[in-house]
Amino acid sequence: MASEPEHAPPRGTASSGLPLVVYVLALGTFLMLTTEFVVAGILPEIATDLRISLAEAGSLITVFAIGMIIGAPLLTMLTMRLSKRLTLVLALVVFVVGHIVVALGSDFVILMAARFVTALATGAFWAVSAVVATRAAGPSLGSRAMGIVGAGGSLATVLGVPVGAFLAQHVGWRGTFWALAIAAVVAVVFVARLVPRDAPSHEPSLGSELAGLRSLRLWLVLAACITTCGGVLATYSFIAPILIDQDGVSASLVPLVLTGFGVGSFIGTIIGGRLGDAHPHLVTIVTPAVTTIILLSIGLFSGSAWLTVALVVLLGLFGLSANSVLIHLAVRYAGKAAALGSALSVASFNAGTAIGTAIAGASLATPLGLSGPAMVGTVIVALTLIPTIVLALVCRRRETRTEVPVER
Repeated sequence: MASEPEHAPPRGTASSGLPLVVYVLALGTFLMLTTEFVVAGILPEIATDLRISLAEAGSLITVFAIGMIIGAPLLTMLTMRLSKRLTLVLALVVFVVGHIVVALGSDFVILMAARFVTALATGAFWAVSAVVATRAAGPSLGSRAMGIVGAGGSLATVLGVPVGAFLAQHVGWRGTFWALAIAAVVAVVFVARLVPRDAPSHEPSLGSELAGLRSLRLWLVLAACITTCGGVLATYSFIAPILIDQDGVSASLVPLVLTGFGVGSFIGTIIGGRLGDAHPHLVTIVTPAVTTIILLSIGLFSGSAWLTVALVVLLGLFGLSANSVLIHLAVRYAGKAAALGSALSVASFNAGTAIGTAIAGASLATPLGLSGPAMVGTVIVALTLIPTIVLALVCRRRETRTEVPVER
């Protein structure tokens, strides 16, 4: 007789009421987001060592985002019949191998290929972990669970990216990738031991998964995922040269500034997740509105080191704090296609990252110079208000229709 342990009570529960598996998955997302964002903190070191331009070095971020776009939905569909625990473990193993290749490689094409393959696995890990965490927590704590998993990613900007930048300055940027590979080996052990066994035999078919993607609300959420992440990452991906070359911040202080961004992001993600269960649309509207003002200020008030540092910290607090809420909404509105809905939200975040970083990189060659990424980010994030406001109106209309109970 087949069992359904994914829906069984979790083997451990933290004092917050969330099962321990949520925190294990947060450890995984910590590593995933560290490797995606760490290049932003070590961009000058990579460019100098490989003798390429900043824009070319920035393409290591763009190609990773493209890999996430493809990997999240594709590998989610290809691994539908696999145990979710096995899928998570395999994704981490590929992650380890990809980082070893980057740490050893010197050919830029090989580095790009390794980053792409690593991103494929990362996309699968993100998508599956979102579904596992949401189901383990239950519907009443789903947004909070995603807030914790998302906070693991935010912790990457608190610890992972600054420590990666510190290592790059003292042992070389390759040391950063060696450290990530070793940490991922540890994560494999934790995931293999602590993520509950599950039997995938009751997963929906591919046809029913695709049929579940007809929700207008899902696609509004995905549109918001593209713009909110694309705008913030357009600026953040070039934050090191902005701080050093435009605002005169010492290179040795960049890891500290990145830590400030990360602390803000960690706090913002936790708060966003907690508010998201009761007020999801308030979070998804207010967050991009405030972020737009912050990015515009970064672009306009260039040259003031302390002001820019303060704005970067505020960008961390607000910029990505709605992401966990958006993922939770994507899982909810996808219905039976929860895994694919989660995968598409991950793909959408990274589609925004790829588009935003590409446009921001191109803006460096325009008269805007280093102000370009922030101005590009301002426009992209402002567009988030369109789908989030429409989504709120659509949901309000649906709630109004169901206020009067229907007698059976």
